[in-house]
Amino acid sequence: MKKELKPLKSVDLLIIHCVGNRCDRPFSTESLINTGLARFGQVSYHWYIKRDGSIDALLPENVQGVHAKHYNHCSLGIVYEGGLTPKGRADDTRTEAQKASMRSLLEELTETYPEAHIMGHCELPHVAKDCPCFPASKFYADLQPENRKAKIVKL
Repeated sequence: MKKELKPLKSVDLLIIHCVGNRCDRPFSTESLINTGLARFGQVSYHWYIKRDGSIDALLPENVQGVHAKHYNHCSLGIVYEGGLTPKGRADDTRTEAQKASMRSLLEELTETYPEAHIMGHCELPHVAKDCPCFPASKFYADLQPENRKAKIVKL
């Protein structure tokens, strides 16, 4: 059941997620798409960062995802493959390639959306999940609007 896609109202947040799969088991783009279609009737995220660092664009930036309840209307969703150790424990399992690709994507997005804050899914109010298994707002503190403005003023 595919539903009609809603337009995105604004981009105030760049929300980081993990798939929540064991890092030693691949999770294909097709599986991610099918999971969103089965659960929500549409693709959930805007970008998927795979273990090799490749990035798959899944939704246009002007369309709402379904990745963060109460925040889909004003956010873009970025998800990385992994999030669980081989034993199934929540952990930051990003590869160096994923970290580099995520930073590059976030640098590009903060140029396009300079007022958008970067947050991990677990950092949103009323979210009781470990996702994305690292403190995204702190990890990317230098890309937050208030810190980017300070850099511009110093130049």
